[in-house]
Amino acid sequence: MVITSKSNPLIKEISKLYEKKHRKEKGLYLVEGIKPVNECIVAGCVIENIVCTESLADKYNNAVIVSTKVFETISSEKTPQGVLAIVKKPQNNLKPPQDSCILLDCLQDPGNLGTIVRTANAAGIKDIYLINCTDPYAPKAVRASMSGIFFVNIYQGTSEEVLNILSGVKLVCADMNGENIFEFSVPGKFCLCIGNEGNGISQDLINNADYKIKIPMDKSCESLNAAVSAGIAMYQLKYNKR
Repeated sequence: MVITSKSNPLIKEISKLYEKKHRKEKGLYLVEGIKPVNECIVAGCVIENIVCTESLADKYNNAVIVSTKVFETISSEKTPQGVLAIVKKPQNNLKPPQDSCILLDCLQDPGNLGTIVRTANAAGIKDIYLINCTDPYAPKAVRASMSGIFFVNIYQGTSEEVLNILSGVKLVCADMNGENIFEFSVPGKFCLCIGNEGNGISQDLINNADYKIKIPMDKSCESLNAAVSAGIAMYQLKYNKR
C-alpha cells in the first residue's frame, strides 16, 4: 500500500516533528537521506518508522511507502532522496564524562551545534553537555552533524547541574582574554567550554573556569565562528599535549 494523501495521520505526525515542542513531547526526531538513515541503522538507534518512496521500497524492510509528492511535503531537503527515519531520542541522564568532553553554553545556531557534534565525534570526544542551547535534534542540527549525533552522548541540564556533574574535571573556557591555546597544555582530562555565538561564555562558567584559552587571530579579524573555534580547540587540546 502506498500513502498518497497528505492528510494521512502518520504524515501529519511527521510534519509536527519539525517543531521542537512536538519532538520533546513525543521523544522523537527525524533523520533524512540515504546515507544518514543507513548510518542510523548501523549505529543501532531505536527507529520507530522508516518512510520512503516506491523507488527505495526494496532497500528498507517494513518501511512505510509514500508517493513522491507526499514525500516532498515532509522533506526538509531541496532535493529529497526519498527516505527518512523517525528515531527515538536517547534518554541520557546526566553523568560524569568517561574522558575529556565538551560543554556548549547557550549555543543558538543549529548548524553550529551540529557541526560541533560532527567534529567532536571525529576527534573522539563522545560526551557533550548542553546548557540552554538550541535543540540538538532539530533537522538542521542533525543534518549538520553528518551522523555524528548517533555516536556521541548528549546531556542537557542547567548550569548548576552540569557544573556539579563535571566536578573534578578541568574546565577550559574559550575566551578572548585567555592564554594562547598553542602555548597551553591542559593536565589530564578536560572539559572544553564553547559559548554563545554573540555573547561568548556566561559569567557563571567563566567564574568556574580552571583555565581560559584563546585562538590567536590577525588584528583585522574580530572573532571566529563558534564551530570553527571548537574544532581547532578540540584537536589542539586532545592531540597536542606536552
